[in-house]
Amino acid sequence: MAHQSTLIAEDIHAYLKSQEEKSLLRFITCGSVDDGKSTLIGRLLWDSKMIFEDQLAALKTDSKRVGTQGEEIDYALLLDGLQAEREQGITIDVAYRFFSTDKRKFIVADTPGHEQYTRNMVTGASNAQVAIILIDARKGILTQTRRHSYLVSLVGIRHVLLAINKMDLVDYSASRFEAIRKEYELFAAQLGFGEITAIPISALNGDNIIEPSIKTPWYSGPSLMEHLETVEVADTAAGKPFRMRVQWVNRPNLDFRGFCGTIASGSIRPGDDVLVTSSGQTSRVARIVSMDGDLDEAIAGQAVTLTLEDEIDISRGDLLSTAGKCPAHNERFSAKLVWLHEEPMQPGRSYLLKAGASTAPARIEELSYKINVNTLQQETGDKLDLNEVGFCSLNISRAISFDSYHDNRASGSFILIDRMTNATVGAGMIREPLLTTVVAHNRECIVDRQARAALKGQESRIFWFSPPPGETATNLVTLIEQKLHALGRHTYLLDSDELRQSLNSDLGSRAENHSEEQRRLLATAQICADAGLIVLVNTCLQVPADQDITSVPIKSDQFESASSVLSQTEEQAEQIVRHYFH
Repeated sequence: MAHQSTLIAEDIHAYLKSQEEKSLLRFITCGSVDDGKSTLIGRLLWDSKMIFEDQLAALKTDSKRVGTQGEEIDYALLLDGLQAEREQGITIDVAYRFFSTDKRKFIVADTPGHEQYTRNMVTGASNAQVAIILIDARKGILTQTRRHSYLVSLVGIRHVLLAINKMDLVDYSASRFEAIRKEYELFAAQLGFGEITAIPISALNGDNIIEPSIKTPWYSGPSLMEHLETVEVADTAAGKPFRMRVQWVNRPNLDFRGFCGTIASGSIRPGDDVLVTSSGQTSRVARIVSMDGDLDEAIAGQAVTLTLEDEIDISRGDLLSTAGKCPAHNERFSAKLVWLHEEPMQPGRSYLLKAGASTAPARIEELSYKINVNTLQQETGDKLDLNEVGFCSLNISRAISFDSYHDNRASGSFILIDRMTNATVGAGMIREPLLTTVVAHNRECIVDRQARAALKGQESRIFWFSPPPGETATNLVTLIEQKLHALGRHTYLLDSDELRQSLNSDLGSRAENHSEEQRRLLATAQICADAGLIVLVNTCLQVPADQDITSVPIKSDQFESASSVLSQTEEQAEQIVRHYFH
């Protein structure tokens, strides 16, 4: 049981009071695979007596069944709970654990070391204040060590505990420890860490974990737990300008209208001026309502409801800020982007951008460069693959409010969501707003097909689908349009069968009228293309000659004959979209 178990039994109120007054530290363990991250956290839980009796019994059983330490306790099994993790002896998903000591409370995130799970590591690091970077003393600094160190720096963590693990396997060599420490500090000098503390440990044997080890008499620094209990992590959010994104507009009756959210930074008092950054309207705070009643002051991290003196328009997703220190409000900005999905990021494609409770369609305008996370060098590229990091410019369909991530992690971060699958595909850190493109001289502002298409973030084109006689491509072309819509493309589907019921109703089906039907269909397609749209023409008529039209080659077995099935249609649509639009 926990070390406070006696106090819980004797005086639960005193126990809760002692917990309330302790500071909370969030930290993450990261590094290359098999460096001992899960074992380290398991050892911390074990030595801080944060394991219940049923967990202890299960751990002993599991250690004998699937453990890697023979008859001894395998501490990593306290964290690696997934069956696949235990079978492979690796960490796959992020595991969060809470534990406490007499001095502090902790929430630790155990993250995977394998490269293909780097995105999981970024997720775990997003809220951490300290990073424990483990290094196997036998192997030294590896590629994944550098990768994780860069990502830790990228998300804004400034306190690093360099845990050089498995010292028992190098005979607790002081020279080996010093060589790794110096090499890492040389590499990390360009990452901007505020503090790097190196500690020699053996997570499996407990050396320098809780108490100083007699096996490292040459080391005079703190143990790992002592450092975690005493590291000073300044609450920088409290000293920043007030920011709160509205998560819910609370309107229980006619006499109450409150704006609910968690304060991201700064503090607020009744009577303070606040600004709605989307509209520029200002008002004063009338009340700060909480579960414990009205407050005289609310600070960063508190979830509160604000009521204002004036009735002004505020919606879910709006950002409230200090009137004199407002954030940027723009539809364009530059950002560093970590790509989290197997489908590559490609400039020009539309995604959903979510910042707090605010969601809007966004398009990646340009990939300025990629960052080689192993060498920290800038590289050219036209896309981002899984786990790659790049510097991009983004254009949002409407202006949103934001700060630089360097100034405010809460209001300077965002995620990108795939519009078709709703999968989270990217995580971004905003650098600065970008100027909106404006044409300076109206005389030079030519609104043409290219200008209209550019406003939609695409190239206007006409695609002509002509299936063989007796076949129909209606379902397939409809499915293609649906996929393009999910990608954020602006399209229009012209179906000759439907036009025969309206525009071409006077022509009938006589063969001698096919030439006029083709002319009208082409003219309509060109009008739609002139509006900047991607036009999909579905017709049995042949593609007109000498026209700027893309004819999509059709085979008889590609479309809906009596023997075709839905899965084949889906596959063909995906192939066409990937070929012509990616």
